[in-house]
Amino acid sequence: MDKTHPKTARAPQLPGAVLFDAYGTLFDVYSVGLLAEQLFPGHGQALGVLWRDKQIDYTRLVTSSRSGPERTSVYQPFWELTSAALRYACKKLGLNLSAGQEQQLMNQYRHLSAFPENREVLQALKQRGIITGILSNGDPAMLGVAVRSAGLDGLLDHVLSVDSLGLYKTHPDAYALGIQALGLPASQVVFVSSNSWDALGATWFGYQTLWVNRYKLPPEEIGPPPARIGNSLRDVLALLAP
Repeated sequence: MDKTHPKTARAPQLPGAVLFDAYGTLFDVYSVGLLAEQLFPGHGQALGVLWRDKQIDYTRLVTSSRSGPERTSVYQPFWELTSAALRYACKKLGLNLSAGQEQQLMNQYRHLSAFPENREVLQALKQRGIITGILSNGDPAMLGVAVRSAGLDGLLDHVLSVDSLGLYKTHPDAYALGIQALGLPASQVVFVSSNSWDALGATWFGYQTLWVNRYKLPPEEIGPPPARIGNSLRDVLALLAP
């Protein structure tokens, strides 16, 4: 007689916290294109895209590089890289960027439009007792203004900036900031990003990941896929369904 018993299936463990990337995920980096179009008619969209691409290029460059025989860090804060990326993008597109126009565009970047579902999703997470936070390349001053402008400061338990490390995502030390602040293992944290490269870096680190594919882009051709792919921040709530 077979005396073995079937194993009791375990319900998957719900995450204890959700960390969000900021730029591109909570805040629309391409919303600057509206002002750019006013300043440079016919070039607004192209400027917004190239500006963003160069900004990310610079974060990778300064993270992976060292200067001189002593190999000193070449880190610059995200605000400075964003400004440099804007100047580069304008030069590449043949646009004559005045000091006043640079100030206008940078001020607009400081107050990026927030995606409309942000508040709804963050409120739902808080109601469920889930810890919420931002883990971003942005420096603290930038993040503070963006969060306050969007009216999200009361809905976030943590606003974490890589600036304290002097490096950027996708360096594993950047992702480690999250588990250090939360006191949770990476496997119990959902990391949400609209940037596929960021979702991949977080997956490699060990987070549960949601890639918010707002622009219907192809997935990365290397690395493991994210735990879930969606097109809105609302998709994070499906990860928390019992």
